Amino acid sequence: MSKHTISPARVAGLAWLCLAGLSSPTHAQVSHTAASPTAALPASLSASPHDTAPAAEAGRTLSLDELIATVVAHNTELLSAQQARVTATSGIQTASAYANPRVEWQSGRNQARMPGAVPGAVQGWGVSQMIENPSARDARRGAAEAAARGTEHAITLTRNAVVSETRLRANEYWLRRAEAGVTSEDLALLEQVRERVRLRVASGEAPRYEVIKADAEIVHARERQQTAALQAEQVLLTLNRMASGHLPTRWSLAGSLQEDNPLPTLAELMAQAETDNPELRALQAEVERAEAQVRGARASRWPGVELRVGQTREPDLRQSSVGVSVQIPLLDRRDGAIGEAGSELRRLQGRLDGRRAELRQQLQHAWQALAIARLRVQALSEGVVLDAEAALKVAQAAYRFGERGILDVLDAQRVLRSARLNLLEARFQAQAARIDLETLAGRFAASPSTPQ
Repeated sequence: MSKHTISPARVAGLAWLCLAGLSSPTHAQVSHTAASPTAALPASLSASPHDTAPAAEAGRTLSLDELIATVVAHNTELLSAQQARVTATSGIQTASAYANPRVEWQSGRNQARMPGAVPGAVQGWGVSQMIENPSARDARRGAAEAAARGTEHAITLTRNAVVSETRLRANEYWLRRAEAGVTSEDLALLEQVRERVRLRVASGEAPRYEVIKADAEIVHARERQQTAALQAEQVLLTLNRMASGHLPTRWSLAGSLQEDNPLPTLAELMAQAETDNPELRALQAEVERAEAQVRGARASRWPGVELRVGQTREPDLRQSSVGVSVQIPLLDRRDGAIGEAGSELRRLQGRLDGRRAELRQQLQHAWQALAIARLRVQALSEGVVLDAEAALKVAQAAYRFGERGILDVLDAQRVLRSARLNLLEARFQAQAARIDLETLAGRFAASPSTPQ
């Protein structure tokens, strides 16, 4: 007998031992993943997130607070909004400046054309100062100050959006990492099942198509695992782009999809949104600016008084004069400018009222989305996943006693994997709705690096 030949009795014994281990509580890998009643959730859902992190993520581990602080410090949109505040502050100086005085000087020569006239040099000078209408100046300054407040609110609006996007991307990263963990466990279990199937096929207890089916499942599982790992890497690249490339070259993010801090009630969130939502505050600043522009347009009918002092020297005379110049609104009463400013004010006021009503609807919608996601999480974690695990154990036992084929085991395993992935997706949706609520309430605007 060749040294590569195994007796049928020995093959049958090995196959029985391997198949018995498929559902044995003492089997280290299979029992913990698919057969144990306490394994309702994969390690990526119940254990530390670093246990299932892809191998490519070896490097520095950042917390969510550190990530947000880095993104906020280097995000280009936020830096641009901060620079706009400097521009608006300079605009207040421009609006507050007084008009400069005007100085005139002239020189000529007086030629005599009649007897008795004295020829000679003629010189003159004059100084004029525009005394602006105080109402017009105050209105202009008020518009500039409202614009500066608008840039402040634009900064908080941008910060609120940047922190919200960062937190959402962080949860997406945790989702992809957990999916990679689930598919890695699934792949390891499938590889063990394939080896047992090969023993049964080699002993003649099972048809060859079972090995082909197991191999195909492994190919799909490996593709799912690699896809999830690459998607996690893509999220890290997106976060690094938001931080303008100031994140470490190789890094990972600590955390999980679990909800930690309790949210206020919907009524409290609505009240907070009325006062802290940066978009409402920015629109209110625009309304105040439009009101100042209306006052300025009305005051521009009487722009001010111009005072003038001058003197002219002739060869035999010296003339001194003091004058006052006032613009009288006879032909242009500034009705067009007043109408434009009033229309803009009504438009902005309508936008503010509409956005306030829309904000309340968005808060209610996000609150309902959070409730739906939480119900899905509860149903999947307490029912569907447990039932899928029980079905897998039944399929394994039936396969061990020859009552079912390997296809039934693979189908049960596929159902369990789908339930676990659906649970991860439901937890991500809950986190996304929670972030949406906090964003609408403006909870990320004031202190972005501090979790609310």
